[in-house]
Amino acid sequence: MSAAQDKGQIAGHLIVECLVAQGATNVFGVPGESYLAVLDGFHAYREQIRFIINRQEGGAAYMAEAHGKLTGRPGVCFVTRGPGATNASIGVHTAFQDSTPMVLFVGDVASDQRDREAFQEVEYTSFFGPSTKGMAKRVERIDDPGRIPEYVARAFATAMNGRPGPVVLVLPEDMLVKMTDARPLPRVEPVQAWSDPGALRDLRELLLQSKKPFVIAGGGGWTPQAAQALQRFAENWKLPVGNAFRFQDTFDNHHPLYAGDVGIGLNPKLAARIKDCDLVLAIGPRLGEMTTGGYTLLKAPTPTQKLVHIHASAEELNRVYRADLAINATMNAAARSLEVLAAPPDLPWGAWTEAAHADYEANLVPQALPGDIDMPAIVATMKKHLPEDAVLTNGAGNFASWMHRFFKHHGLAKGLKTQLAPTNGAMGYGVPAGIAANIVSGRTVLTMAGDGDFLMNGQELATAAQHGAKTIIVLLNNGMYGTIRMHQERDYPQNVSGTELANPDFAALARAYGYAGVRITRTAEFEAELLAALERKQGTLIEVMLDPEVITTRGTLSSIRSAALQRESKA
Repeated sequence: MSAAQDKGQIAGHLIVECLVAQGATNVFGVPGESYLAVLDGFHAYREQIRFIINRQEGGAAYMAEAHGKLTGRPGVCFVTRGPGATNASIGVHTAFQDSTPMVLFVGDVASDQRDREAFQEVEYTSFFGPSTKGMAKRVERIDDPGRIPEYVARAFATAMNGRPGPVVLVLPEDMLVKMTDARPLPRVEPVQAWSDPGALRDLRELLLQSKKPFVIAGGGGWTPQAAQALQRFAENWKLPVGNAFRFQDTFDNHHPLYAGDVGIGLNPKLAARIKDCDLVLAIGPRLGEMTTGGYTLLKAPTPTQKLVHIHASAEELNRVYRADLAINATMNAAARSLEVLAAPPDLPWGAWTEAAHADYEANLVPQALPGDIDMPAIVATMKKHLPEDAVLTNGAGNFASWMHRFFKHHGLAKGLKTQLAPTNGAMGYGVPAGIAANIVSGRTVLTMAGDGDFLMNGQELATAAQHGAKTIIVLLNNGMYGTIRMHQERDYPQNVSGTELANPDFAALARAYGYAGVRITRTAEFEAELLAALERKQGTLIEVMLDPEVITTRGTLSSIRSAALQRESKA
């Protein structure tokens, strides 16, 4: 401890010291005058922790969320009051719905100016609203610098324990310059909640009574050890396993028990199988709208199938679905309990499980679609050349369905998380998430983006260039907000409104930021550009000119429009 610290230090420096004590090495943010004392703390502790300067608070919050997804420890973001906090709210909402640990620090107006609608003043408890319908698990204001260690340690604990999620800490500007002799608290680790032995016996009985069981795995809180234990449980009981929406790296996609991803663009045969099964084991997911096909695969509130729901948060159990058996356990503990659950020598669902995997493999065979770009072939080339530990990121839009359907993840069972994607459907996520993943892990990162999606946070390429991050961005340009246009053609055929895009030269824009930028118009051009991108020291954007007709992995705009017009003619 230095002599200066013996005499105390300003609160802004203590905030940074507490983050170092919690193991944070990178934080993301946009500077603001409301927390200058903290910025000075980052300068003082620059050998131990790095402040990543972002170009917009939404990008910063996405980077922090991606950090939390990738590492399991809370990603940290700093923003200023008012506009800074509201810009960052998109990342907080993503962390909440995706069950990702995250801590957002907000520099605030001085204490003696509160409640006067001071410059950029916002009431953060009301705005972030900690509740099941809010955006944060906890929102707290630190008025006493002596309590900073308590608040920071509690924020990390809250972010990681139970259902992981975001915590917001508000920092009055005047508090940050006060002196304090408080010291950081020790590093917080998440608490493991173990399955009730009696519930495990009941689960085994439900399995023994079943003829057609199905496992849906996903949600937050998974570790490599938990994923490996899940795999051993599935192997012991010969169970078909599907991964929840945008948690496709929870169970190895190459495994003969894998049945596919349960999300948007769901394989129709998999949807039918889930509806037809007699027992659903939901291990980790909330069973939200996307994973349940709008609450139709499992009918709310009481499914036709028997339901075993295992979740880290007691508040999530029986909140939407009435489970036949609800088990409150963290994923690490639950999976390790399940793997030692003894299976009988003979199981009646062997053919059922084999058929589920066969349906998944058949779904990898693409439909014929028009244009000079073959997206399944593009994805196959990515799979061929990317290292096994590569991180794949994406934002929201129909473009993401190409990766979701055709890319196979080894994922957590092989020791590493490989998919970062927003289950809350937030556009603009993929670019900053990819940059954060490379900064945090140093691994190869490939981001798939749409033209509309990219322009929501493309400015963060400047952040990548400044901080030495390298990502590969495959940008699909079809000149429209494709998902909305698809729905438009379905519900208002031929009435195009608000979905057409006049785009910049994306390759030139990437070069302006310090990335390499190239454009391809034919499938055969992609492999050489991907190999060149893997060899470059700087990041690369590969703009792929996609035929606007190719709107989904299964059909065209014209076919959607034609079906809609036929429905109208019969109405």
